[in-house]
Amino acid sequence: MSFYSGNRNCCAPGPINGNPLNGICEKVCIHTEKVFDACLKHVQENDIRVTATDFNPSSPTQPLTFVSANCVANETTIENLVVDRFDDRPCFARVTGNVVVPIVIAYTDANGVAGTATTNITISQDVVLFVPQPSIVPFRVVAFANCVTPDGEYVGDNVFSISTCITIILKVVADADILVPSYGYCQVPPCQEFTQDVCSGFFELPLYPQVQPVVPSN
Repeated sequence: MSFYSGNRNCCAPGPINGNPLNGICEKVCIHTEKVFDACLKHVQENDIRVTATDFNPSSPTQPLTFVSANCVANETTIENLVVDRFDDRPCFARVTGNVVVPIVIAYTDANGVAGTATTNITISQDVVLFVPQPSIVPFRVVAFANCVTPDGEYVGDNVFSISTCITIILKVVADADILVPSYGYCQVPPCQEFTQDVCSGFFELPLYPQVQPVVPSN
């Protein structure tokens, strides 16, 4: 027996006005990342000193002038992760670790040459999350972060002092096959082409003059 068994004729006319029940056509197995739990945290850090590396172009002329800093959101990682389950709360655990947020710093050097360098901001986390029991397909704890850095300055020796506001999302996830009801394939409409064709309005006119019908008066 499979999830598809008994489902082949599910698009046959149903009891409601000859249409499939509620418009659902079939069961679909989707391979996706199931989120078991998640939490969000806002962090404000002032005057963090970070050491920049991977200068591009290399060997900029000192001193440097801070321009801006941005997170590389999709490359956020967790280090020193510990999941400590509660004996009295099944499927809940204390989750601790260090969220490492990659940062790209934009600057200009003493000659006015623009460049970039990379660094990291590490934020410790200590939270409670729902964590499923062990299984063949393991769960993972992942992190996402994004930030805005309104202020910064160059201190010296490749060190910047920055102030930043960071939003961190922690998730407990696992790869899974999920069975969901489906309304069938999506209908993709044709693209609307952008045009500045001066003839388009003219070609849309009717071939012959249109005459409004005469309504007889009473």
